[in-house]
Amino acid sequence: MDKRLSIICHLLRVLVSPGVSRVQRVLGTLPHGSGQAKLRHPPNFPYPCPAPYLAAESIEAVVCELLGMECNVPTDIVFSFSGLALRGGTKGPHGDGWGLALYDGKAVRTFLEPTAAANSTLARFVRENPIKTLLAVAHVRKKTRGAATLANTHPFVRELWGRAFTFAHNGTVRRVRRFPLGRFRPIGDTDSEYAFCALLDHLARAFNEYPRTPRELTRFYEAVASAGRAIGESGTFNFLLGDGTHLFARCATKLHYIVRKAPFRVATLADDDVQIDFSDVTTPRDRVVVVATMPLTRDEVWTQGEPGTLWVFDRGRLRDTLPA
Repeated sequence: MDKRLSIICHLLRVLVSPGVSRVQRVLGTLPHGSGQAKLRHPPNFPYPCPAPYLAAESIEAVVCELLGMECNVPTDIVFSFSGLALRGGTKGPHGDGWGLALYDGKAVRTFLEPTAAANSTLARFVRENPIKTLLAVAHVRKKTRGAATLANTHPFVRELWGRAFTFAHNGTVRRVRRFPLGRFRPIGDTDSEYAFCALLDHLARAFNEYPRTPRELTRFYEAVASAGRAIGESGTFNFLLGDGTHLFARCATKLHYIVRKAPFRVATLADDDVQIDFSDVTTPRDRVVVVATMPLTRDEVWTQGEPGTLWVFDRGRLRDTLPA
């Protein structure tokens, strides 16, 4: 027994050594901005073992990154998307695909590519040709389940109640297929898209049409939170959900937001020396919410989410915070 344990410990030590970069890439263990995985010893491990093990959250930490924007006036997302794109293959390891969804009323235009955003001519085109919107959802992917294909690229879009719902996910929901599906079915083979379909099935069962009254909207928010909590019990379920009016953001492990409003100031990207003076491109009545996995700027104060929380944004304001 001791001999076998010693062999196992040796193998673990080899696997997590800095020299095994290919193994680290396969396991997704290279955190953003670092050349090595976060290591620690397993808690309550019953045998003495010198080899550290790889903390589960370090694997999840580099899976994907999310970006959402919700405003009270049409706004372009170029500045924030430029920061996210850098993390899609240059300043971060998320090079397995990118996507951007921009709402126009109930409809949404979507740009998707199963390649690195940092090197994408389409992503550059989007940055150089701003499209203003009241609601946007973006994503850069580090795959864990499902190949790097167009079908597996976030954000995913489905119609419900005559409007487009858009969804992007960060994490891995390993036991998501225990949820039976109804009307909504995945096109690709990711746990993320399956979870999105399960969430929409939950909403479709709870409501016959899009909620409109204050009481119905409160129930709607609670239904999204309830579905997020149930699915989140099967894995790591950070997500953004847009319905053309609201931006829902669930924090399972890591998520941040900022509300930009007057007086507007200068902001600098966290990963590049790119600045913008928002006072030059806004009016005093503008309110812009930006949600991101990690803060995209270095000189603004972002609010960090508490795990198990759902934020609901509408017209540039935080409308509700629910346990989820």
